[in-house]
Amino acid sequence: MPVTESTVPVLNLVASTVDLTRQLCDIESVSGDERLIADAIVAALAGFDHLEIVREGDAVVARTTLGRDKRVVIAGHIDTVPINHNLPVREENGYLVGRGTVDMKGGVAIALKLAAELTAPPVDLTWIWYDHEEVDSALNGLGRLARTRPDLLEGDFAILGEPTSAKIEGGCNGTARADITLRGLRAHSARSWVGHNAIHDAAPVLAILASYEPAQLDVDGLVYREGLNAVGISGGVAGNVIPDEAVVSINYRFAPSRSAADAEAHLREVFAGFDLAITDLAEGARPGLDAPLAQDFLAAVGGAAAPKYGWTDVARFSALGIPAVNYGPGDPLKAHADDERVAVSEILECERGLRAWLSAR
Repeated sequence: MPVTESTVPVLNLVASTVDLTRQLCDIESVSGDERLIADAIVAALAGFDHLEIVREGDAVVARTTLGRDKRVVIAGHIDTVPINHNLPVREENGYLVGRGTVDMKGGVAIALKLAAELTAPPVDLTWIWYDHEEVDSALNGLGRLARTRPDLLEGDFAILGEPTSAKIEGGCNGTARADITLRGLRAHSARSWVGHNAIHDAAPVLAILASYEPAQLDVDGLVYREGLNAVGISGGVAGNVIPDEAVVSINYRFAPSRSAADAEAHLREVFAGFDLAITDLAEGARPGLDAPLAQDFLAAVGGAAAPKYGWTDVARFSALGIPAVNYGPGDPLKAHADDERVAVSEILECERGLRAWLSAR
């Protein structure tokens, strides 16, 4: 059924960020089905004269054009992983419980409320709510904007509202995936000596992984822990056949001081002599905390910054030369969980931190 004005959910931007988080979560927006929530965001912001609204697919950009000498970009994705009997949201013992509460509609709610209320900030602001973050990187709405409308991402500093338990996490690790293929010779398992078992040849690969000691590298004052792990293994033909092929899939999480080329070279060194094919490779992002705006933000929020171990879209800003950090409510360990839940106190703390920084400067 076509979406009409009467079927677009109404977001109450006068409500608290906690209530707004609940409203956003109760609009189902599994990756690929973000149109309705994007419609709701556009409708909610349409009456604010201080904002220029641009929609590109199901990505929504709202920005001020006040002629300030600096511009800050604040972004968050509006899609979620699939629902599993965890909507509508309920409140329980100081938490909002339900799909999207952590990843990352709490951060989206904060951005929406501040976008509406901060009519004369000391820096120009670009607010971005984008689609398709939880699926194939090629579909990512922020990446699409970087390709088709890079002017909308321009800025001096960026904040991504990914869950960080209301603490600032700088940059992110890079990630590489690779397949190591072992080849043998098929034979009947009753006469295994005439074949060669490819699965058995995976043993040295697994031994390398089991004994590997991941590096801990200091990058601009933050220590990033690397990781190299098997994440899949496949092989076998039938219960009475010696397999002629086996594949071990590995994932390497590398510090942002390494380039993608460095990461590939390291994998080929560690697994020298094996048939290794890179299947996915994304560079990380340096912390970005040496930028003056980042220092001001850290001072306003308080506490010490930590490294982000997982890959996030801050890397897309870093690739554009924009220092970026992660800052949002929610424990990352609860992202995608069936009992996904965010502490109400963290939503309020992140709102306080952002509001203090954008109001006091």
